[in-house]
Amino acid sequence: MQVFVSGGTGFVGSEVIRHLAAAGHQVVALVRPGSENKLVNVPNVSAHRGDVSVPDSLTEGLKGCDAVIHLVGIIREFPERKVTFERLHVEATQNMIRAVDACGIKRYLHMSANGTREDGVTPYQRSKWRAEEAVRNSQLDWTIFRPSMIFGPEGGFAEMLKELFRLPVVPVIGDGRYRLQPVSVGQVALTFLKSLAMPETAHETYHLGGAEQYTFNEILDLTGKALGRTEVIKLHQPVALVRPVVRLLENFRAFPLTLDQLTMLLEGNVCDQRPWAKTFGIDPLSFEKGVVTCFKSQG
Repeated sequence: MQVFVSGGTGFVGSEVIRHLAAAGHQVVALVRPGSENKLVNVPNVSAHRGDVSVPDSLTEGLKGCDAVIHLVGIIREFPERKVTFERLHVEATQNMIRAVDACGIKRYLHMSANGTREDGVTPYQRSKWRAEEAVRNSQLDWTIFRPSMIFGPEGGFAEMLKELFRLPVVPVIGDGRYRLQPVSVGQVALTFLKSLAMPETAHETYHLGGAEQYTFNEILDLTGKALGRTEVIKLHQPVALVRPVVRLLENFRAFPLTLDQLTMLLEGNVCDQRPWAKTFGIDPLSFEKGVVTCFKSQG
């Protein structure tokens, strides 16, 4: 099968492409001009230069493809660079759907996010919902995936934890009891691969999560153990004190947190992963068992 992948130079996209190539599929990866060096170097992969925000740049790459995997997404806006949720979630999805439909391709797999809903507490969640609505209202044989926090080597979640542990005392926002259910990037990628050969998953939405739910405090303890720390000393910061600091600094690109991200963190990120696990024959990996792979370079 020849598969068109958008967002293929990112953390999840790179793993998806590895799985597709290893299974013998031909991959056409959409890359923005100048980003070719970010594409994983594996057999059966070719680059198509284009941009999801430029509809006319998609058609040539889609020709001859049997399916599309749309992974483009952002977790933070930079309006001065035209990096917004509206543009890269909603409009990009609409552009892709129109291009896919025009090329006569039917199978379409869409990456969304856990917590996505019409009345979401953040613009991120609401924009993801509007993108899903565009997918659901299309004539394509679509499947939507909503993963929780994705973990794996060099992923954003692992890198954030690594930065926290550079400090002798680990800062924690609030009481640290908000719950997360990290899911393995390898199992997310395997799901996309399997879905290509499972037409019965068309017009379905699946939530992807790890085997266990943890408080953020527990996540830190497990991370410390993986890094060889005998004790994780936490410094809990009251949310009432953190929020105004984030509001003041969130527009600085180097600052690692926005108010929206803080809101979603405190909301938690858990799901019922059982329908996904049963349908795709996957035994979800827990963060406790998988965290060591995030820091294998540390020895």
